[in-house]
Amino acid sequence: MHLPHQDIPDSQYQIHTGLQHSVIRPTQPNCLPLDNATLPQKLKEVGYSTHMVGKWHLGFYRRECMPTQRGFDSFFGSLLGSGDYYTHYKCDSPRMCGYDLYENDSAAWEHDNGMYSTQMYTQRVQQILASHNPRKPIFLYIAYQAVHSPLQAPGKYYERYRSINNINRRRYAAMLACLDEAIHNVTFALKKYGYYNNSVIIYSSDNGGQPTAGGNNWPLRGSKGSYWEGGIRAVGFVHSPLLKNKGSVCTELIHITDWFPTLITLAEGQIDEDTQLDGYDVWETISEGRRSPRVDILHNIDPIYTKAKNGSWAAGFGIWNTAIQSAIRVNHWKLLTGNPGYSDWVPPQSFSNVGSSRWHNERVSWTAGKTVWLFNITADPYERVDLSSKYPEVVKQLLRRLSQFNKTAVPVRYPPKDPRSNPNFNGGVWGPWFKEDERKKKPNKKGAHKQKQNKTKKKLNRKKGHSVDCFVGG
Repeated sequence: MHLPHQDIPDSQYQIHTGLQHSVIRPTQPNCLPLDNATLPQKLKEVGYSTHMVGKWHLGFYRRECMPTQRGFDSFFGSLLGSGDYYTHYKCDSPRMCGYDLYENDSAAWEHDNGMYSTQMYTQRVQQILASHNPRKPIFLYIAYQAVHSPLQAPGKYYERYRSINNINRRRYAAMLACLDEAIHNVTFALKKYGYYNNSVIIYSSDNGGQPTAGGNNWPLRGSKGSYWEGGIRAVGFVHSPLLKNKGSVCTELIHITDWFPTLITLAEGQIDEDTQLDGYDVWETISEGRRSPRVDILHNIDPIYTKAKNGSWAAGFGIWNTAIQSAIRVNHWKLLTGNPGYSDWVPPQSFSNVGSSRWHNERVSWTAGKTVWLFNITADPYERVDLSSKYPEVVKQLLRRLSQFNKTAVPVRYPPKDPRSNPNFNGGVWGPWFKEDERKKKPNKKGAHKQKQNKTKKKLNRKKGHSVDCFVGG
């Protein structure tokens, strides 16, 4: 599955949210746009209880950006993208450090007892399941911190991996073993408390591995943060007694934006008629093995990423400026332009006994001035055979599709650092700092509120049935 940074999707590509560049930094006054409906908000409309446990990382500078204001009945976890697994502290820069563990909208100081986050989050999930009525629908989003850096795990998980010489890889394996145990414990709780038979469990990741921090994407090319397959193709599975074709492998096109319409449809929910959807209902693709309704995926267009110095409109046949970082998939074809990011093939570090040395990487021999690549991803998922010069008409076709997408893009939201974000001004805690009375009042558009109230709803085409419990892990 191909998954971008956002883990709670609103069925829109990054270019339609303004979050197409990098990630939301702790000190930025930025968050997922407040006018974008989220998956838990739509599920609450049809009677679901909604709970989140784990990492948010969708912005928190205003109270309205917090998980409990974006559709979740409860939230237990961290607001930032990373932090210490035991102390739950995070330093964004020198003298810019703070505590990052929350219970709903307040710092959870009472949980500051040095417990490893993977195990702590699993305990909270078990508590939620034990206290909820299994006859009533529930949506539970579990965003485990593992296996993100820093590489930390309880000592007992290292023992079975002593044969791995590379210390980062060994730590990563230990973290993953603890995570695997957590998934087992959550699944057991679903069975113990009576949810399992009517549940859908979705396991996904938001990006590829980081080889310098224990991850590995071999034999795929590139790493986290790049547009190569090693950066954007991630593992995932759907487990449910409701699946018609169990134990099957899906090779159809599926993107994270597809979860929004798929799960709302499964829950017999409604989507506003004027909602812009980039995702598709892919339940029949997953459950029955049918063809995906999706024929393309816009991986991203980042107009402010470092430009490729040799890129030009001429190299893009006057259709596209190839200095811009972008990537798109259409059927079997994948096109990349600009600077796609780290481009090596990195063999598994567990096979190396030279520590963190990267001498064994397969280095890329760049062709001078190259800013366009074309691959048949079905035949060549490792991106070794560039076909851009052999099929210029296919390149033009995909560049036109890129251009069409770009016409619908909204401006990038990547504001500068706000010094008021410093946890030292907030009792040593990372949290909302933008106060209500500090915001400039903007004139309301005439009739905007009335128009929103009068939105017509469209019922998604799904046969009537019982509510389904949804459990998503990221």
